[in-house]
Amino acid sequence: MYYLVNDHRADRSTRRCWECGHDDNPTTAPVCDSCGASLAVRRFLLSVRWERSGFDPYLAFFQKQIAHPALLAACDVFPWPDASPNQVCSIVPYNGETFLLDEAAPLAIGRVIRFAQRACGMLGMLSYNGVKLACLNRSNFLLRPNGDVMLFDPEVAAVQDAPLLPEDTRPIVMQLGELLRRYTSVEEREWQQFFAEAERGAFATPIEFGRALQIEAHHDRSNPATLHVGMTDVGLHRALNEDNWGWARLTEGVELFVIADGMGGHDCGEVASRLAVETLIQIAKERIDVKPRPSLDTIENALDEAFQTANNTIKGNAEARGNDMGTTLVCALVIDDQVALCANVGDSRGYLFRNGALHQVTKDHSLVARMVEQNRLTAAEARHHPHSNILLRTVGTERNVDIDIFRVELEPMDKLLLCSDGLWGEVDDPEMESVLNQHGDGRIAARELIRAAHLGGGKDNITIILAHVPALAGAADSLRRPVALGDAPVVRALSTSG
Repeated sequence: MYYLVNDHRADRSTRRCWECGHDDNPTTAPVCDSCGASLAVRRFLLSVRWERSGFDPYLAFFQKQIAHPALLAACDVFPWPDASPNQVCSIVPYNGETFLLDEAAPLAIGRVIRFAQRACGMLGMLSYNGVKLACLNRSNFLLRPNGDVMLFDPEVAAVQDAPLLPEDTRPIVMQLGELLRRYTSVEEREWQQFFAEAERGAFATPIEFGRALQIEAHHDRSNPATLHVGMTDVGLHRALNEDNWGWARLTEGVELFVIADGMGGHDCGEVASRLAVETLIQIAKERIDVKPRPSLDTIENALDEAFQTANNTIKGNAEARGNDMGTTLVCALVIDDQVALCANVGDSRGYLFRNGALHQVTKDHSLVARMVEQNRLTAAEARHHPHSNILLRTVGTERNVDIDIFRVELEPMDKLLLCSDGLWGEVDDPEMESVLNQHGDGRIAARELIRAAHLGGGKDNITIILAHVPALAGAADSLRRPVALGDAPVVRALSTSG
């Protein structure tokens, strides 16, 4: 838990000077009456941790007083003021930084490379000083106004006198690789591949990763404009984010975008959603990345097979664990910027935004959606129905699953919006449409959609992918059908059931 705090005490009539300790300055005084030091309000980020196993390692890390340009070091660590033995606080100076988890992906590739270089150096310093991290994720990083990324409030597993061994550092390097890949544009194919190699464990130490990164950075690369955006947020009511998302270029001209909303709680829902995303991408790539490129019908069959494999993988994992994990799953497979295959199971949705209008492509597999189809409920009543969370189909709860696949004929400047129910459950379609019309920049639009979900209540995790069709679409005209599109999108249901 993080708090923004300052040294302005509204309950006191005087202010204390940080430099000399003079405690009788008027609250409105710009400088100290005693030493002349500035009395400008100072701000801090305060973190509170409850896991007792992390108390001693974090204190040992603080006592080492490690300095590095990419490390935002704590200036104090102390028990909660009530002297509770179950809470420990750390505090760092705050200078307008923002949390990385508030940033939509991707970042400009130059920023990603700079992030990677700084992170490798910083992790190398921690490794040399014997600091073993338990994990590394987005919540551990802050962005400074100048664009620099800073490690903040790390989860420390242990501290030792000797440098760490490669087996201690490889897992953290893999997590850094995954984080960098997430923030790399799907158009940056070579960098996506490089960070994916790090994610798979190709580099044992931060120094090894950093050296390989330096070699890669010297290669000449294009810097395409950002077309696609992804962002996830835990919401306002939950401590665990069970959503997952991913994107990948499967082969030349074919891109896949995926969102999964896991169910089952800790060690269940987030595992199911991760398995769904990883398996879907892996199987789809294996089936589609062949020469010559498969026909459209074969690609559709490959997508169906990838869904089934993801479903049965999760089911097998659930049986092995003895739980009932599951997930929703929605994806958009875009071919030559001409055709999109949108597939879904559950109530994560796919939309098409065209000419200022938002169209829902997928259909929810929920009890209330069926009641709306049967004219037993209106769409407005369904949003607030007490059984709105009951799903009729999910991925991983049964062997084999019925999958809906819709074919969308794309036009230049279209946008595909994929989202979990944390967005559409809090923000109605007209409001989402309004946000997309107000903000042409996808990164800004994603942040504003997250903000709208918070204002709507933020009761669930929120995940968004915005995939943009460029102004000049691809040249594979053979994929187009001779259909008059008009104002509304052409959407064909290829495979539906239930």
